[in-house]
Amino acid sequence: MRQQGYSVPQACQALNIGDTALRRWLAQVEAEATGTTPLGKALTPEQQRIQMLAAQVKRLEMEKAILNKAATLFAEPEPLGIRS
Repeated sequence: MRQQGYSVPQACQALNIGDTALRRWLAQVEAEATGTTPLGKALTPEQQRIQMLAAQVKRLEMEKAILNKAATLFAEPEPLGIRS
């Protein structure tokens, strides 16, 4: 919109969308361009990749915690009197 020289009202009319939605998208794109990761769904490819990688890191950290707990559990000595 800005690269083509459209004003917000002109773009809203051309896209048949509300003024508030367009202004919100513009604010998010500008924030993402400065490196701010949005709380919701990212609009720029760079921020989408950051969100995907952050989700992968979170999943891997959870898997690591589960494996650490399992390793601790299996490393405990067997109680006396119980044999497998």
